[in-house]
Amino acid sequence: MSQSSSDFPMPPRLNTAEGNERRVGVELEMNGLDIDQIARLSADFLDCKVENSSRYERTLTGDAAGDWLVELDFSLLKKLGREQRIKDDLGDDLKTSAEEVIKWLADGLVPHELVSPPLPLSRLHEVDGLIAHLRQAGAKGTGDRLTNAFGMQFNPEVPDTTAQTLCAYLKAFLCLFDWIVQRADIDFTRRLTSYVDPFPPAYVRRLLSAEYWPDLPGLIDDYLEANPTRNRALDMLPLFRHLDEERVLKKAPDELIKARPTFHYRLPDCLIDQPGWGLHLAWCDWLEVERLANDPERLEACCAAYRTHLDRGLGRLLHDWVAEVKQHWLAAKA
Repeated sequence: MSQSSSDFPMPPRLNTAEGNERRVGVELEMNGLDIDQIARLSADFLDCKVENSSRYERTLTGDAAGDWLVELDFSLLKKLGREQRIKDDLGDDLKTSAEEVIKWLADGLVPHELVSPPLPLSRLHEVDGLIAHLRQAGAKGTGDRLTNAFGMQFNPEVPDTTAQTLCAYLKAFLCLFDWIVQRADIDFTRRLTSYVDPFPPAYVRRLLSAEYWPDLPGLIDDYLEANPTRNRALDMLPLFRHLDEERVLKKAPDELIKARPTFHYRLPDCLIDQPGWGLHLAWCDWLEVERLANDPERLEACCAAYRTHLDRGLGRLLHDWVAEVKQHWLAAKA
């Protein structure tokens, strides 16, 4: 059942430093429906119009927050789909034949992706309603077949861009990471990929140090030195590119890094075909990061406890950090 606006939980900081309501972009990967079915069903639910952007892309217009996108999550096919057909002298469509082979190989393996515009926090409950609408029509997610390594990603706008705030969020996420992973129960197929690799242990120890509160260039440099990749459960590269593009591209020259003033949380599976599943489940887990990051005393104590856990060496096998998180370091019962 989808959440209503009144009971969809909210973070402790609702507004940006400029006083605007924070926003969240959501990305859902799925199959079971073709691109036009997803576009039409989503447009009907959102009261939008469908525009055919290319052979593998649809744009939903008319939402006050911005355009929604439905696309095949395959960069090469999207590029081909934007190009005009090229025919030889005999009229044979040379590009079409190659494109169709690629499309045939991609079918069943490459998901369609539904991408929202940045939605105000007060509209997040609508995503759960849309998920239920697509589920009823036959959308399939990660668990439908072994090859469905499909994810849900969301991008919470940062409350401010100070080094202190961003460092606090990173510390909170790393302290709660083991608990979040257990909660997410990531599908085996996705765990085999490198999409959400853990942060390097040396970086975790450095970041959780009580003395580690660098300025913004230092925070970005340290992150890039240890994590010059998008493949992290909490990918900071889009935010850091937004803040200092030249610094980021020197270390991580990846055209897929899209600059935006958000955290890029990419851990959860997309279980869109399972009754009761929705954005609210992973969102509630993310809110524990928000709450810990915005409670300095509790964050300092949690970091100290986690450092003690890490210092146990092999003794960590006998100490259940996830159980300690559940008992001591959550603001709400999970």
